[in-house]
Amino acid sequence: MMIVASRYAKSLIDLAVETKQLEEVRNDMRLIAQVCKENREFVVLLESPVVKTDKKMAILKSIFEGKISATTLAFLDIIAKKRREGFIDNIAYAFDEQYKAFKNITSAVITTAVKLDDASKAQVLKIVKESVNGEVDLVEKTDKSLIGGFILTVNDKQIDTSIKRKLNDLKKNFSGNLYVPDLN
Repeated sequence: MMIVASRYAKSLIDLAVETKQLEEVRNDMRLIAQVCKENREFVVLLESPVVKTDKKMAILKSIFEGKISATTLAFLDIIAKKRREGFIDNIAYAFDEQYKAFKNITSAVITTAVKLDDASKAQVLKIVKESVNGEVDLVEKTDKSLIGGFILTVNDKQIDTSIKRKLNDLKKNFSGNLYVPDLN
């Protein structure tokens, strides 16, 4: 499934580079990804074998025509004709990943219990930039269950300094402690 999406995304990247529309097509694919993410029913409709391809294409055109480039709309038409419209959300995701690789952009995710202030965010960005080549796309997430600290994920590496993890480590240590008090 992801192989199909990756191949179509690669074709679209190549076309966008060739026609000098890479940034425009990226914005289009981000919009498509957002629509797919926010509308589960839309994705289910695209994946449905019951709904005919021409009906799916009419729906795609009604949603995206005038909001995306002619190149991206033509690409969606090709996908629909090849009966691959169920992969559109995966293609949009794969396109973004390949775009980042093409532009040498590294994704980093910082998760904290509370929203970072601008100074802290800038410091995290600086530290990450020192450890990678190229640009950094920093995504900030909040998760109150962390209590404190942070989790920083860059590529396949993760640093977890959260209080939640430390408490879980303590719990594991205490549950494995076989100390039996002397009752004499």
